[in-house]
Amino acid sequence: MTLGPPMRWDRVLALDHLTLLDVAPPDFAVLAAGAGFDAVGLRIAPATAAESRWPMSPGSPMLEETVRRCRDSGVTVLGTEAIRLTAEADVAAAEPVLETAARLNARYINAIGDDPDLERLSDRFGCLAAMAAPYGIRAVIEFMAYKTVRTLDDALAVAARSGGGGVLLDALHVQRCGADIGQIARIEPQLLGYLQLCDAPLHQPPGDAAAEARTGRLLPGDGELPLTALLSAVPPGTPVAIEAPSLSLRGELTPAQFAARARRSLDRVLARWQGRAGRGEGRAGRGEGRAGRGEDKDVAD
Repeated sequence: MTLGPPMRWDRVLALDHLTLLDVAPPDFAVLAAGAGFDAVGLRIAPATAAESRWPMSPGSPMLEETVRRCRDSGVTVLGTEAIRLTAEADVAAAEPVLETAARLNARYINAIGDDPDLERLSDRFGCLAAMAAPYGIRAVIEFMAYKTVRTLDDALAVAARSGGGGVLLDALHVQRCGADIGQIARIEPQLLGYLQLCDAPLHQPPGDAAAEARTGRLLPGDGELPLTALLSAVPPGTPVAIEAPSLSLRGELTPAQFAARARRSLDRVLARWQGRAGRGEGRAGRGEGRAGRGEDKDVAD
C-alpha cells in the first residue's frame, strides 16, 4: 500500500522510543523525521532493571551523534526517560540523565513510580522536578496499573506536591487503570504534560499487563480505546506522542514502514477528533464517564 504525505497539525507530534526500542537513538531520530514526525521521545536510561542501556551518557559519541542527527533532520526531543523512583532510589544520581536530556534540548523527563511509600515517592519526585527545572526540563509522572502510582489521583497528588512537575497521560494506562475522562477534562492545565497515544481492545487480553504495555499495543485507530474523547479532554495543542510497541507488527514491517504507518494512523485519529470537534462536541470528555466505551468509527479510515 502506498501512503500519502502526512497531514500538518497545530501541535507537536512525536514518536516515542518504546515503539521501536531496538533502533538506536541517532537512527531513531532520522527514522521519525522521515515518517513526518516533529519530535521524538528517547529512552536515555533504562525503565527496568533488566533493560539494556543505550550508551547516552554526557559526552558520549552516541549522544553527540543523536544531537547532530536531530539538528540535521529537523526533529526536536519532546520527552526523555526514564527515572525510576524505587524505594532505594538516589535522586541525586539522576543528574547525568538530566545532563543528557539537557544536551538533547528535551522538554520533559519521565519518572516511573515504583516505591510503595507514596509520600516518600512524592518527596523524591519533588526533588527531581527541582533538579530538572534549571535545565529547562519538566519532570512528569506516569501512572500504570502494575506500578505503585496506579491511579490518576495518585499521579495528580504526586505532581501537585512537586512544585512544578506534571502528569504524563498514556491512553493504554488511562484505560487499564479505569481513569475517568471527565476528570481528565477538569484537571488544571498546568498539571498536565503531554499525551501518549496507542490503541488496544477495550478490555485487557489474558496475560500480563506489563507485557501488553511493552509489546502488545495497537496503532491509534486500530482498536477500541476512546481516543477522540481523550484528545478532547486535554487542552488544545497538547503535544501528542505515539507509544505503540507491537511485536506482531514489527514482524511484518521494517522500522521505516512501521514509523510511516504510525504517523498516518495518528493523522486518521486527529482527523476524526477534529471532525467531532467541528460538530460542536467541544473540549470534552465531559459526559464521557470512565474510559471504556470505545469509539464509533464514524470517520472513514
